[in-house]
Amino acid sequence: MKNDKLLSMISLSAKAGKLVSGEFSVEKGVKEGKVLLVIVSKDASANSTKSYNDMCTYYKVPIIFYSDKETLGHIIGKEVRVSIGITDEGFSKAIMKLYDENKDSEVSE
Repeated sequence: MKNDKLLSMISLSAKAGKLVSGEFSVEKGVKEGKVLLVIVSKDASANSTKSYNDMCTYYKVPIIFYSDKETLGHIIGKEVRVSIGITDEGFSKAIMKLYDENKDSEVSE
């Protein structure tokens, strides 16, 4: 795997205790206004993708689709994770910035 700054930033936020992971924790955090950014794996099921998309749209929380569930779990020291919620404003802004830069430089998949 190439040196991925975005994954490194997610890992840092995990070490700082500034994220929640797993369907129930992320959903609860979004509904309580504690989650400022939702990250969903690109290989999540269509149902999960729609569910997170609808929830984030309703609660006006930014959402990005990135990496795969094994990698997302691994970088936060857990098993497979489909979703991660970032609870810190600084980390969420930094991750969004890296995501936007990465998206702009990516060749269409």
